Amino acid sequence: MILNDDQLAIQALAKRFSSEQLRPHYQKRETSTVIDRELCKSMGSLGLIGADLPEIYGGMGLSGVSTGLIIEEIAYGDFNVSYVQLLASLMGMILHRNARTELAHQWVPKLISGDALVGLGLTEPRGGSDAANLQVKARKLGDEYIISGEKTSISFSEQAEAIVLFARTGKHDEGARGISAFLVPLDLPGIQRTTFNDVGSKIVGRGSVFFDDVRIPETNLLGNEGGGFSQVMQGFDYSRILIALQCIAAAQASIDETWEYVKERETFGAPLAQYQGVTFPIVEFETLLSACRQLCYHGLGLRDANLPHTAEAAMVKWMGPKTAFDAIHQSILTMGHYGWSMDHPHQQRLRDVMGLEIGDGTAQVMKLIVARERVGRMALQYSKDKKK
Repeated sequence: MILNDDQLAIQALAKRFSSEQLRPHYQKRETSTVIDRELCKSMGSLGLIGADLPEIYGGMGLSGVSTGLIIEEIAYGDFNVSYVQLLASLMGMILHRNARTELAHQWVPKLISGDALVGLGLTEPRGGSDAANLQVKARKLGDEYIISGEKTSISFSEQAEAIVLFARTGKHDEGARGISAFLVPLDLPGIQRTTFNDVGSKIVGRGSVFFDDVRIPETNLLGNEGGGFSQVMQGFDYSRILIALQCIAAAQASIDETWEYVKERETFGAPLAQYQGVTFPIVEFETLLSACRQLCYHGLGLRDANLPHTAEAAMVKWMGPKTAFDAIHQSILTMGHYGWSMDHPHQQRLRDVMGLEIGDGTAQVMKLIVARERVGRMALQYSKDKKK
């Protein structure tokens, strides 16, 4: 992948901010349960949030590839802070494409500036992967919708100012056709929020949001009633690639630290780097991370060219988190008792990336998507050949 001058410049800016402001305090931030809003505003002032969003909101209208470069550099310094870029791009694009003009102009600039967080309200307690089988309801009453039910596994559940909520407006047997999307401010009467005590990503604060007959104006409907499922599915192809880059970046940080360790640590009178049994496993993960990274940018390039990239997005979503976890695990083993210490960031990165082996689509679901993409194309070609 060859970067142009503008991409190199934004990458350098993100790298500098990450190395100076994020990486030195990555472990210290875990002791907090909330993200530093001043940090978010600092990133926003530099154009490091929602850089892909249109200029009419204060964004830069950059490509998906450029956005990937930013999120990768941010995640290299602090995996959890990069959730800000991930959600701003995903939620901001949903709002830009589907919200009424006034609503979009109210919220998207706040995402870009770092003044607001908007969560994704899709997962429910009875299932996360079956996105078409939602139970949360939104019933129309006059010029309002009344929302009731529970959403769970929401990033920034108690910190976000609003949520893009997917709820059932049609009958249950309508499946995906009965799902609509709404922007719901989270300071409305009837809303309660909780935060889970997760293994990792503490400052992201995953949790549940409960809606007890919450009233929102019909103007907060995103797109057409019944069109919510297609909106979120389109956005997921993009966010899955960005998630993979988050994980790859965290693993690359550990691999880089491991290279430094084996160059400096001596045993039997020679640096550890002299021994193939030490360096070959690191080389293998360096290779796998590079391969996954290239597939990520290939997928983003397809997106930027308005070409299908669903399969590529699903591939890197299962491969990225798994490869990252395994690479960080190897870094711990290579560094021995030093790597096993809670004083070293390997253990935190291991816990943080593992969460995305679960969230936003498990490996099994991603492989199912890839299989369907391939089998679907085969079936289509077979049908065309049979008609000839």
